[in-house]
Amino acid sequence: MRATTCFLAGAAVAGSALATPLVGSRQAETCAPIPSPFPTWQQLPTQSSLPDPLLPLKYTTTDNVKDILVGKDSNRIQTPELWYKCRQPEIMQLLQEYQYGYYPDHSQEKVEAIRSGNTVNMAVTAGGKTGKFKATISLPSGASASKKAPVVINIGGMQNQPYLIAGIAIAQFDYTSVAPDSNSKTGAFWDIYKGRDIGVLTAWAWGFHRTLDALNMTVPEIDASRVGVTGCSRLGKGALAAGLFDKRITVTMPMSSGVQGVGPYRYIGLSGQGENLENSKSGAGWWTNSKLGTFVNHAPNLPYDAHTIAAAIAPRALIIDQGTGDAYTDSKATAMVVYPAAKAIYDWLGVGDKMGISVRGGGHCDMSGFSSVLPFVQKVFFGTRTTKDHNNLGGYGSPMSTAFPWSTALPRS
Repeated sequence: MRATTCFLAGAAVAGSALATPLVGSRQAETCAPIPSPFPTWQQLPTQSSLPDPLLPLKYTTTDNVKDILVGKDSNRIQTPELWYKCRQPEIMQLLQEYQYGYYPDHSQEKVEAIRSGNTVNMAVTAGGKTGKFKATISLPSGASASKKAPVVINIGGMQNQPYLIAGIAIAQFDYTSVAPDSNSKTGAFWDIYKGRDIGVLTAWAWGFHRTLDALNMTVPEIDASRVGVTGCSRLGKGALAAGLFDKRITVTMPMSSGVQGVGPYRYIGLSGQGENLENSKSGAGWWTNSKLGTFVNHAPNLPYDAHTIAAAIAPRALIIDQGTGDAYTDSKATAMVVYPAAKAIYDWLGVGDKMGISVRGGGHCDMSGFSSVLPFVQKVFFGTRTTKDHNNLGGYGSPMSTAFPWSTALPRS
């Protein structure tokens, strides 16, 4: 295949990160102001259970802890319209403030891409600086410009063949050339944005998004309206961030992702061992921004947890993979605490069928996880029915409802 070259300016990319969601015509209420500056851990209440996703940050104070915990504060978001207009954008901002660092302004970027066979080389330029990296693509049989295939973009590798057989294209970019899993501040992302207080998870998310730009520009066999992102372990954390920050992502697939993924900061002892805020910041502090480090030994003061990140992806699809043999990423708490808490918000928003979990046997990053979530992905991409129950917590049993007591007091939607 001859090389294909394209370029675009960031402002022209549809569905760019942090785009404002559409809301219903009924919406007339004003949003609670976002605190400025954001409160420190000393100014936030200690919440041993998962924070109420419906409560704006302005009202998350030490004055009303009892009501906050059980969802009885009168300032809660009351409708799905208010969620999309007010609370979801606020969550996006507070997650950047407290965890990810602020995502670069894509409207200031120019993306260029050249395809040669199954390789796509990318160059992203902003502020007079350029970062380069590449991706590879594998197309399913029969894919063409007139018969486009959905695509799953991954980092670190995945179980390709079942997806290709199912008619799903696979793309993989070299995440180490975007940002190494270290504090080295080298790679394409840092070539442009070195000096900013941004976590490597956000850099990898940026890599997913620029890869999608390049695929849309040079691979006409791919359907840009059906896109998945995935990775496992620390790369699953990056995939979750990718799904969070770009509304073009149709289905987000974090695998064995642990803390700073869909593993909780609270309830870290359910699996008997595991990642927590303290050991993740001491062992890989570069995953997130410096602000999160101020909460070390004060995780219960965080005004969010993993369920908040998951819920902010709605109404788009999210499927979580966890293995019962993977104690370190706190699979038990992810299944019994984080998943049902986030699912409660998905259900309240009327999109409960867009979220699921696959609790499988096996350990950390077992490749069978990709086959396990495939039926859910096929449902999202093709509308196919599946007999698999992606609400089943397997051997973990039932949700631990005491971890999210606010869910019993959700407003009527």
